[in-house]
Amino acid sequence: MGAVEVAADPPAIKRLFLDFGVQQPKQQRLAPDFTLPMLGGETISLKRLRGKVVLLHFWATWCPPCRHEIALLRKMEVNMRAKGLVVLYVNVDRGSRTVSSFVQQLSWKFQPLLDPDGVVRNRYAVRALPTTYLINRKGYIVGRIVGERAWRSPAADRVLAALVGQHASRP
Repeated sequence: MGAVEVAADPPAIKRLFLDFGVQQPKQQRLAPDFTLPMLGGETISLKRLRGKVVLLHFWATWCPPCRHEIALLRKMEVNMRAKGLVVLYVNVDRGSRTVSSFVQQLSWKFQPLLDPDGVVRNRYAVRALPTTYLINRKGYIVGRIVGERAWRSPAADRVLAALVGQHASRP
């Protein structure tokens, strides 16, 4: 089954999501917009990413499953960037110094977003880490994943292929 076939068949997408443990919203709603600073000082606004599929990943340095997922998400993101996938890594630690030393220590090549006061975390009702929201090209939340997932697996590949294969005209 190709990504285009999956994307054209909502029941198939629903099944893929269930198989990967994605919670689908009961109602369609736009993802709450936000602007957050990156570790390097530049800011990112969710609204400016419309037209791309966004994985909004909430994590903390003290969370072992979060650290494991980031490594997997980074590899997946690099492979799917050309297809319109963006991963935003929203860190919920209280200080940027902690995040900075953590990123330098692991030599990871990514810019986490900083949410030390929990404003965005609260807007998205994040109660456990890691939590990842799946946002389609039109800016709608299409799923939420609470807890660690195997992002480098056939099930993850199918979910992401379905998401990036969806047409921008569908909410």
